[in-house]
Amino acid sequence: DYCSRAIAESYPGFKPMDAVLFDVAGRCMGSIPDKVSISGGGDLSCYPDLLPLTESLSQGMVPISLGYTSGKGFKKADDAAALVEAGVMEVSFTVFATDPGLRRKYMNDKNAEIALANLEIFCQHCQVYCAAVLIPGVNDGPVLEKTCSDLEDMGAKGIILMRFANSQDQGLILGNSPIMPGIIPHSIEEFRDIVTQTAEGHRLRVTGTPLWDPVTGAPFALARRPDLVASLPEQRRGASIITSRTALPLLKEIFKDRADKVNVVGLEKDIGCLITIEDFQNLDLSQVKDTVIIPGRTMAHEKEIKKVLSRDGRDRIIARGPDRLTVDGEMSISMSEEEVLDLEMEAFGELIQAINALGV
Repeated sequence: DYCSRAIAESYPGFKPMDAVLFDVAGRCMGSIPDKVSISGGGDLSCYPDLLPLTESLSQGMVPISLGYTSGKGFKKADDAAALVEAGVMEVSFTVFATDPGLRRKYMNDKNAEIALANLEIFCQHCQVYCAAVLIPGVNDGPVLEKTCSDLEDMGAKGIILMRFANSQDQGLILGNSPIMPGIIPHSIEEFRDIVTQTAEGHRLRVTGTPLWDPVTGAPFALARRPDLVASLPEQRRGASIITSRTALPLLKEIFKDRADKVNVVGLEKDIGCLITIEDFQNLDLSQVKDTVIIPGRTMAHEKEIKKVLSRDGRDRIIARGPDRLTVDGEMSISMSEEEVLDLEMEAFGELIQAINALGV
């Protein structure tokens, strides 16, 4: 079905370079863009025409950003040099660890030393933000410290730490859990502490997903700014806001002075945009108001949710909130605190207006 295909991101193959250039030309409409970001559903280093595509898009004038690579597709230790010469200025690089043995074992990287050599070239000439999925006992602890120190020496700008998911409630919604039997991922609280400690111990800009960004306070930076929360629109009507385990305490903090009209209810799912219909089925309906606001990207149809949430005989209104109330570490790493707060103020204003229009 649509949701499964959207999550799986399956593609028939590489998009031909001519087709990519045609699409870009259509979007530019004859103008010269300030920057071109190359990204897709897979690792850019595996795209066979990456260098000629970069040269064609840049034309020696337009800076190029590589949206995601792990370096596994590079064949030579200096492949990155040609890409830099062609116009690459920014790179997002999944490093996992700077230990080649760990990359070979856990990333199936047959050319780990080559990938890391190219990473170093990128770091010397571009703005590079790395990423690492943290597996307990594998690439956290001393390994993470060594990785961050190596990245500092290379010249990387930052690293995004990603919490490993190994069960359905952590986000594996396609029935493929566990990915690694016997591995218990860090709790949300443990992961947040790792992000904080890593940021304090290194010059790198360090963020985490789903939590958190020590610089901007994201996600839900408003939870630490009651002065700004007080300036949000007046709450005239009430509703129940459905959310994830990660967002629950932060949203409760934001709405604590509006609790007489708005209550925040958490489901047994760590990530709000990966909530499925199964997550609603065990919800205690006694705490759910007649108007229900669900996360904008909930992976379930409103009619199905309405049926599940009306099993106690109450005819509830189901509405989607904004697609995005905040940003996670993947986005906030390139944002300022002011930019995050501006985004959240606009999104929460929209949410409150929706409750005022649909609530009771």
